[in-house]
Amino acid sequence: MLSAASTPANAGPATPSAPLPAAAARLAGVGASPVREILALTARPEVISFAGGLPAPELFDVAGMRAAYDRVLAENPRHALQYSTTEGDPELRTAVAGRLTARGLPTDADDLLVTTGSQQALTLLTTALVDPGAVVLVEDPCYLAALQTFGFAGARVVPVPTDDEGVVPAALEEIAAREKPTLLYLVPTFQNPTGRTLPAGRRTAVAEAAARHGFWIVEDDPYGELRYEGERVPWIAAAPEAADRTVLLGSFSKVMAPGLRLGYLRAPAGLRRSCVVAKQAADLHTSTIDQAAAARYLRDSDLDAHVAVIRAAYRERRDAMLDGLPAALPGGSRWNRPEGGMFVWVTLPEGYDATALLKTAVGHEVAYVPGAPFFCGAPDPGALRLSFTTHSADEIGEGLRRLAKSFAR
Repeated sequence: MLSAASTPANAGPATPSAPLPAAAARLAGVGASPVREILALTARPEVISFAGGLPAPELFDVAGMRAAYDRVLAENPRHALQYSTTEGDPELRTAVAGRLTARGLPTDADDLLVTTGSQQALTLLTTALVDPGAVVLVEDPCYLAALQTFGFAGARVVPVPTDDEGVVPAALEEIAAREKPTLLYLVPTFQNPTGRTLPAGRRTAVAEAAARHGFWIVEDDPYGELRYEGERVPWIAAAPEAADRTVLLGSFSKVMAPGLRLGYLRAPAGLRRSCVVAKQAADLHTSTIDQAAAARYLRDSDLDAHVAVIRAAYRERRDAMLDGLPAALPGGSRWNRPEGGMFVWVTLPEGYDATALLKTAVGHEVAYVPGAPFFCGAPDPGALRLSFTTHSADEIGEGLRRLAKSFAR
């Protein structure tokens, strides 16, 4: 090959390079996740971050998971390291079906599709159901990554008003009649970002509205096992009116470990087959060895006992945050008392802008997530989300003392 110095003198000018095609138009209206950007900003160990909805790493059952992987690799390595079926490991699906059935939702293994995290489950459903321009209804405020997913699909996302108990049934009825939606997406139990739980009566109203107006319900349930007080509310998927039109999304991220990237969807047969085809195009199948290890863990370990340990720790942390909020927040602030999950939703008094104040908070080595990005409709500038799961009660107390300095005027 000739170097630049040895290029023949009579060689002509280099051919100009043609510009590359631009990124797909679907990216134009979809921004990066503010939560992910804040997590990068607050990665310094001295920052006490209430921003991310991260499980507490010291509560991972490392020994149990290591044993599960060791047994899988010792007993059947050729299977664990090979390609597998798109639908998912049969033993894992059977175990998940048994857990759902025990909690009041009769389920067979064949009702389930294992996914690479429940986020992929939402993406597959969107691929299978949502054409560009189709109407998707969401709670307002809503889980951020769902808004991103629907944005990539080119959906017209329409917010449904909420109050302290979640989606307002009368508003849902009026909007569904007007907009003819394809689906309604919601997190009914310990919602992200608000921590709210939709009461049983409203769940029935949602099911009836879906039957009346002919739309799908996507019921996302990553936090349902993290209940610290109160009675469990049945899934919408368990309502007879909704049985043929509800997709339940579940995850192992909050009860085992998010690094597994294991989730699942439970859907009627026709839609589930469409999601299988979409998954074949996306990644063929979820990691064989991770599925096998999770199935082995469920066989050999007591996940319910492990979840009880997690719940006890998170309950203490939630209470520490609730106890410290009156001194940390400006007078006139409001916040809720979630019965479970990972988040407390705060509304600052009029005149406070949570987004503008975040820089000041980080300067005091504490962080939160402003609430504005979670809104599909008009945002509330005074809203913010606080996660209480990642830090000990003492660290939460110190973080709230730092937060108080951020709001001092």
